[in-house]
Amino acid sequence: MDKSLSVDAPAIDLVLADYRDPAHAHAVVSLLDAYARDPAGGGEALAPEVLAGLPEALAARPQAFSVLAYDGKQPVGLVNCIEGFSTFACRPLVNVHDVVVLASHRGQRVAQRMLARVEAEARARGACKLTLEVLSGNHSALRAYEREGFASYQLDPAFGSAMFLQKKL
Repeated sequence: MDKSLSVDAPAIDLVLADYRDPAHAHAVVSLLDAYARDPAGGGEALAPEVLAGLPEALAARPQAFSVLAYDGKQPVGLVNCIEGFSTFACRPLVNVHDVVVLASHRGQRVAQRMLARVEAEARARGACKLTLEVLSGNHSALRAYEREGFASYQLDPAFGSAMFLQKKL
């Protein structure tokens, strides 16, 4: 586990999740469910089949990885990532898919530490960039991501900034 070196911040341990480890699997599912129940995550609990099947589904995907943050034995943070591919760079990219910090640990730079660990893993995988999406009204998350170097982008100002869209299937 990586230890935080900050004297002012709580001692937070970071670990890459092993989805087949029951404690890690439980932490991933419980933290993601806490996020889903939060208004920023949609305000609804995850479906029982998601809770039951997520660790195995993630373990079956070598392009998936998660960083867990622990305060002692208590899981307090999670970042789920999925490796993609940049055709323009001909290299992998890593999409930061979920960022969760329990309310009890918000404002303590837990997300910052987890994102630094994600960046280290992305670099080890040869990734050219990190991507993420954030709701425009989630101002505290947006500020946190900007502090870590994330920014909107454009290829040509005449075409405007990139937008994230979805089509549910």
